[in-house]
Amino acid sequence: MEAGAFLAELDRDNARALERIAASAAREPSGEVTVPKLLLLALKNELEATECAAMWIATTREIDVKLALARQAGDEAKHFRLIEKRLVELGAREITLLGQNVNAYAHEDWTLAMLLHALARIDGLARLRYTTSHPRDMSDELIAAHRDLPQVMPYLHLPVQSGSDCVLEAMNRQHTSDDYRRIVERIRAARGDLALSSDFIVGFPGESDKDFEDTLALVRDIGYAQAFSFKYSRRPGTPASAARKQVAEDVKAARLEALQALLTAQQKTFGKSCEGRTLSVLFEKPGRKRDQAVGRSPYLQPVHVEGAGALIGEIRDVRIVEAQPNSLKGVLAQ
Repeated sequence: MEAGAFLAELDRDNARALERIAASAAREPSGEVTVPKLLLLALKNELEATECAAMWIATTREIDVKLALARQAGDEAKHFRLIEKRLVELGAREITLLGQNVNAYAHEDWTLAMLLHALARIDGLARLRYTTSHPRDMSDELIAAHRDLPQVMPYLHLPVQSGSDCVLEAMNRQHTSDDYRRIVERIRAARGDLALSSDFIVGFPGESDKDFEDTLALVRDIGYAQAFSFKYSRRPGTPASAARKQVAEDVKAARLEALQALLTAQQKTFGKSCEGRTLSVLFEKPGRKRDQAVGRSPYLQPVHVEGAGALIGEIRDVRIVEAQPNSLKGVLAQ
């Protein structure tokens, strides 16, 4: 099937699904309609340019809709056969399941771990990822999926936001910093090569110097391959925006600078640890140079490889020769 026809078919499927959901929702007291969404923006350009969908991102809501429709039709496996025929046969090698709190996914008797196991049974689908996760929902079943499914990539985005228990409580995160440490310990025990990324907010109302030092201590304890960090900014209507103990802007800026220096150093260390290793790389798109291609390592790092221009959509072993600030440089392994 050509890329244009594939996308058109997806649009028709979504329209039909929306009609079924709207009809069902009309009978509900709330009258609310949940709209399924396929996140195909980046993929669409790739499809139109190369007719090869190397990476595909779906919201768990889209999976939810397809499972519901398949179950109504009496065929729970229908959705996964559709993925196999429409995506894998087209060239998709990786699927990322996306949700605001994706590891809390539940649809009737389905959990995220069960969904990963079902997807892992699809021939030709080599890689699975999911994001974004909440520490409180890292179940034993999901941790075991990291251990048991080689298709699940050894990279997990697990936001913690702060290393201070006082700040975590104020954020209503429903876990402590030590809870987070124990969760990470369990995940790493299940998958020794796992790399972590996270999110951090500095300057949350009431954050003291000690609270910030607790965040730095947690970062040092865990060690991240990558992380995203931000200054707290008021959002009208939230309890935090009305809190009396707002942190001064210059203090927030200084704390963010210190945190980012530590996180950048850890990212650099992780990148350097990849030098000399041979990693599998899924090539996504052409690079800037002639016959160069850019792919993703198992740890989601961009990898630039010359002489790989014809390998878009393929997974190849690459020997990493240089770690750059935000990417890796490699050569095809012999």
